[in-house]
Amino acid sequence: MRVVWFGLLLFTLSAFAACKGGSSKEAASAPVTASSPAKPVKSVAKIVAFGDSLTAGYGLSPEDSYPSLLQKRLAADGFDYEVVNAGISGDTSAGGVRRIDWSLEGGDVKVVILELGANDILRGQPISEMKKNLSAIIERAKARGAQVLLAGMEAPTNSGPDYRHWAHSAFSELAKEHNVMLIPFLLDRVAGIQSLNQEDGIHPNPEGTRIVADTVYQYLKPML
Repeated sequence: MRVVWFGLLLFTLSAFAACKGGSSKEAASAPVTASSPAKPVKSVAKIVAFGDSLTAGYGLSPEDSYPSLLQKRLAADGFDYEVVNAGISGDTSAGGVRRIDWSLEGGDVKVVILELGANDILRGQPISEMKKNLSAIIERAKARGAQVLLAGMEAPTNSGPDYRHWAHSAFSELAKEHNVMLIPFLLDRVAGIQSLNQEDGIHPNPEGTRIVADTVYQYLKPML
């Protein structure tokens, strides 16, 4: 009986060892699947159109604003940029100083199209203050590594010859001082032409805005 019992014990232990060894072998040979690494999200470089109602697209549908038209022109020519419309109707150069920093946050801003000063001029604000504010905006944009495209403006004919001269000279002086690209006059071929403007005679209509977009693109394209 002892011999039979001992034999059964050896058989049980052998069977247990065989099963344990087989499980380990199966576990070792099981394929290990690893999750695929997440693909990095591509960051699209940005062009920030920073300005007042002429940039915001006052009186126009969003798709007719010059930044929207500029986006289409860039895409058609194979440029991979996102145009951000940072225009606020009624804004002045002083208002631009207050909001330029947060307007450039959250993205790789390559170019800032700076279109401010028209409301300063219409309100007869000192040109020296306008230049000071625009200079601060340019410096902050360049400090973040962005190029600046400065859009020049002209004073209305009823503002007096001296004031008109100072306003005209301000933008070219800023461009030279800060070594930035200058659009001599944003509303070139549009200002004063009734058929290209809205009823107020100040803001371009859709046809006039297409000309504005063409003017901006002419100076922007060599910077890209």
